[in-house]
Amino acid sequence: MSEPGPESIPTSADPRSKRPVKRRAVTAQSEQASQIEHLFRDPTKEINLPGAPKQRTSESLPAPPEIVANVQGSSAGAGSGEFHVYKASRRREYERLRMMQSEVDQEKANKDWEKEREDVRRRDEEKTEKNRKRREKRNAAKKNKNKNASNKAADAMAIDAKKEPITANGHHGDGECPEGGVPEQSSEAPGLIIHDD
Repeated sequence: MSEPGPESIPTSADPRSKRPVKRRAVTAQSEQASQIEHLFRDPTKEINLPGAPKQRTSESLPAPPEIVANVQGSSAGAGSGEFHVYKASRRREYERLRMMQSEVDQEKANKDWEKEREDVRRRDEEKTEKNRKRREKRNAAKKNKNKNASNKAADAMAIDAKKEPITANGHHGDGECPEGGVPEQSSEAPGLIIHDD
């Protein structure tokens, strides 16, 4: 057995060695710290981040072969490497068919959704139009009512103007109270009356 000596120390750990000591990341935290330290060594260096993966479509898959020279089934050449070739081609074909079917289903779902959205939009517009007509009819009736009321009020004022003027105490110009001495009320409404306690 050899004695522990300078020969048994790894070269990188030997204090006499001029090589830098290799530091290995032992924890996730130290690994991330070393990655960040590496990034900060040259801040001007551009960092390329991977983009989002592209959506796989039937067009992105390789096209099926035009001519299949060796047509074989799953039992052909059983026990040889040909079986794995068959399995791989079958998997590719099933993947292509599955992609095509999913695209057809997605198109049908989009078409149904667009049709339903159009129906909802059409129903909303019909309801809005119906409410608009009802509102215009109500406003027109209200305007006619206000117009009739203002015409009646104007007629009443014209009739009152022809009568004798009413004095401040509520009597007609001759100073007598009609109907047995009770003074007649003025046609104007009294405003807000505040009583101090």
